[in-house]
Amino acid sequence: MIRYLKIVLIVFVGLQGLFYFISNAVNWEYAQMAVSAVLSQSDSPAYPNLVVPAITSPFLVKLALIGIMTGELLVGLLCLKGAFDMWKMADGPAEGFNAAKTWAIVGCCTALIVWFGIFQVFGAALLQMWQGQVGVGSFEGAFMYHAASGIILIFVNQKDD
Repeated sequence: MIRYLKIVLIVFVGLQGLFYFISNAVNWEYAQMAVSAVLSQSDSPAYPNLVVPAITSPFLVKLALIGIMTGELLVGLLCLKGAFDMWKMADGPAEGFNAAKTWAIVGCCTALIVWFGIFQVFGAALLQMWQGQVGVGSFEGAFMYHAASGIILIFVNQKDD
């Protein structure tokens, strides 16, 4: 039963990535505005003197959004591939099931790169996105996503007998 629970949790991490990718794709203009608000640092009342200059280039805003969306898509695809591999080995020997976790683990690590690395390290720490109304929602959401992905990563990575 534990093996099936691990598969379901990996599917959920994958779906989360895909849902955010799709949401950004169907709200492309709004997603650009949100990324632009963070990169331009237009709403930084607490720390007006930030480490990096404001980024206002429409090209760089689009490039950043494409990077975020690529990461979200990868989370989805890698986790779903991992869940499928795990599903195929769910009733097999422990060595096979443990080996089948590879793409699921890579998918969860990709989730950490996206929601911890991009949003928390670069967005929150470097660009101080927590100061603005638009950025704080993304900052808080990213913490929930990477915390859940990290906990699931630890659980899934445990060896199965």
